[in-house]
Amino acid sequence: METRLIDSFTDESFREGFMLYFGELAITVRDWEGLFKEMDTDGRGNLAYLGMDGGKTVGFIQFCPMECEGWFMTKTLGFIREFWIAPEYRGQGCGSELLGLAEEYFKQKRITAVALTTDTAPGFYIKHGYRHDPGFAAKNGDPVYIKHLY
Repeated sequence: METRLIDSFTDESFREGFMLYFGELAITVRDWEGLFKEMDTDGRGNLAYLGMDGGKTVGFIQFCPMECEGWFMTKTLGFIREFWIAPEYRGQGCGSELLGLAEEYFKQKRITAVALTTDTAPGFYIKHGYRHDPGFAAKNGDPVYIKHLY
């Protein structure tokens, strides 16, 4: 699997994978252009690693830094926004590779922990060192998993 980091969601390979991902989840989008434009301009610093195999999109992991702020201090967490691997590539290490690349990116930025929510693959994340943290509440209601990188 070849990988590359993107910071623009106008990338055709990303769009192809993202549309397959939403199709798998049975999510209907009326304005794909608007959705991808929003990803580019929402100000959160969204990035993604794409996994490719001979020009075919194998998967992607979309991520960004996330500021958590209280009245006395702030903390930046890495946040895994979206993550998808094509069904025919699951169980072959592609997801582990993409997750590792995102975690390494956060380490290079001195971000010490990563957060994500999942309702489809908690076992995958637990296998990679993530732990359910009931002290966090996600707006989508899904359980929050945290991994400390250091």
